[in-house]
Amino acid sequence: MSLGLFDQFMSPSLMGLPLIVPALILPWMLFFPPHSRWLNGRFSTLQGWFISQFARQLLMPLNKGGHKWAVVLTSLMLYLLTMNMLGLLPYTFTPTTQLSFNLGFAVPLWMATMIIGLRDRPTTTLGHLLPEGTPQPLIPMLIIIETISMWIRPLALGVRLTANLTAGHLLIQLVSTAVFTLLTTASLTAVLALVALLLLTTLEVAVAMIQAYVFILLLSLYLQENV
Repeated sequence: MSLGLFDQFMSPSLMGLPLIVPALILPWMLFFPPHSRWLNGRFSTLQGWFISQFARQLLMPLNKGGHKWAVVLTSLMLYLLTMNMLGLLPYTFTPTTQLSFNLGFAVPLWMATMIIGLRDRPTTTLGHLLPEGTPQPLIPMLIIIETISMWIRPLALGVRLTANLTAGHLLIQLVSTAVFTLLTTASLTAVLALVALLLLTTLEVAVAMIQAYVFILLLSLYLQENV
């Protein structure tokens, strides 16, 4: 049975049972919750330092009203980061390559920021639709453009994460296929392709971390406009 390039993005199954649920639960199993009777080891200390530094950097521009989102944004950051990194391992499935999965995070969280803004600061939130000093003939057009731009935000969040991870996975598969194909015909070219594959894998690790951070950073910016 020949496999296509996009078969790696299909939901996996074993003996007819879907494995999407274990794939979604696995990232949380890698983080151990703190316990009062446990001594902090190197991993738990490093984990706590990373979380505190990330939360401080993320919430620094926000006022006190936005600090209530610290647990949600930090947990989502760790979840997306771990899931993206696990997806780079062989014989694994990356749920964040699915647009529906990413939109399931982007749309509700973006909508929550908008509801908070309309509830607490309706004038400021609606004021983003019309920049100050706009000429009167351009007011209707700018309101329409800004409204469309506002509603596209959650779609852009999901598509950005999906497109970057999907493109990286496809490039890795194409280059690895070329390496195996050229091993018997052009060994030197295969070695060069293998070096390119290693560099591409390193780049994809960086992309997996950066895209998780960008997803949360944009959510925090949307929250900053409404709190």
